[in-house]
Amino acid sequence: MLWSYPRSITGHGTRKTLEFLKQINSELTIHSFPTGMQVFDWEIPEEWNIHGGYLKHESGRIFADFNETPLHVLGYSAPYHNVLSREELIPHIFTQPDQPDVIPYVTSYYRNRWGFCLSENLKQALPDGNYEVCIDAEKKAGQLLLADMLIPGQRAEEIFFSTYICHPAMANNELSGIALATALALYVKEKHPTPHYSYRFVFSPETIGAIAYLSENLRILQQNMACGFVLSCVGDERAYSHIQSRFGDSLADKALEAALLGQENVTTYSFLERGSDERQYCSPGVDLPVCGFCRSKYGEYPEYHTSADNFDVVSARGLEGSYEVVCSIVDAFEIGLYPRAAVLCEPQLGKRNLYPTLSQKGAYGDTKTRLNVFAYSDGRHSLFDIAKIIGKPLRTVLGEVRTLIKHGLLSAHHVPCQRGALRIGGSGGSSENLI
Repeated sequence: MLWSYPRSITGHGTRKTLEFLKQINSELTIHSFPTGMQVFDWEIPEEWNIHGGYLKHESGRIFADFNETPLHVLGYSAPYHNVLSREELIPHIFTQPDQPDVIPYVTSYYRNRWGFCLSENLKQALPDGNYEVCIDAEKKAGQLLLADMLIPGQRAEEIFFSTYICHPAMANNELSGIALATALALYVKEKHPTPHYSYRFVFSPETIGAIAYLSENLRILQQNMACGFVLSCVGDERAYSHIQSRFGDSLADKALEAALLGQENVTTYSFLERGSDERQYCSPGVDLPVCGFCRSKYGEYPEYHTSADNFDVVSARGLEGSYEVVCSIVDAFEIGLYPRAAVLCEPQLGKRNLYPTLSQKGAYGDTKTRLNVFAYSDGRHSLFDIAKIIGKPLRTVLGEVRTLIKHGLLSAHHVPCQRGALRIGGSGGSSENLI
């Protein structure tokens, strides 16, 4: 369904996309920004609606057809209808010469022009003669639309997820982020019906949408955001990518680093290699703790921004891998981000069937992980810190923490404790536990 909508930064394709998503998550609220509205240094453009377009040779052969793929028409193209010679037409044909078999995704949002996009091979094969050029589109005063939803928690601190809704006919660079954010919102509601933290989800056109959203929500985001993530290109199986926040030291960076431990082919990119809406959320004066999460990073896989970014690129397994990563981050916040030891010294695990009762070399398996998790659960180190220190994936650490909490050996806390704040009684009297 979503594949067929001709999305752009404005227009009916984006409107239909948001209406569809609202049917899945009824709490989604759609917001509008009128043409001409000033949003920081930007201005909301005219609304663009595309209904069709074709490039027909005098022989009757059609070389481009919007109904075949919306990528055939230059994004935000001005309307145009005329008959042109091949020579007159060629300057308005856009291709990707280094990938001669694909149709590129090309846009002209803020400069008025018309055009078509073809493969380089097809462009070179265009015969001489006249062409009927038709782009059935309109630009007029209208609205830029975006949507958000807030799942309120017991705490005002928010975990933030943002994705974009402006790319037509691309599976990884568009639909995968929408699918992941939608599924994650459902996960929070179903698995954590009374969450400790609040969760905010934003679906907006890239760049101008994020800027518009910040223009109205910056103060509350700065007050409440604990960490945030831009979800983009999360559907393939080739890699995992972490695009750092501006200085790479935010809680979001720590969370994603921990969640990706143990995964194969993980690449960390500095903010200098940014490209999605982390550009806006981390900009000077905004300074939100946001990083980017991808499988193969945008711009780093060959199908990116071309007609080849289709359902051969994304897979259920690829999306599932991304889903597990972000769900583990949510679970870390909800279980209690700062676990604290409930007993002094190592606990007696054997009597709880959590450790071998027969002492022999090689008999301990991976129980050392359990003890390592306990050893760093001092109430001051987060689950993300612990995962990094012991070198185990966040998901593994969560499993051990759940077990230790179940047996009364850890207590869960949502804020770090101060040194000396916890007093634990023992058989020989009471002691100050310096955690």
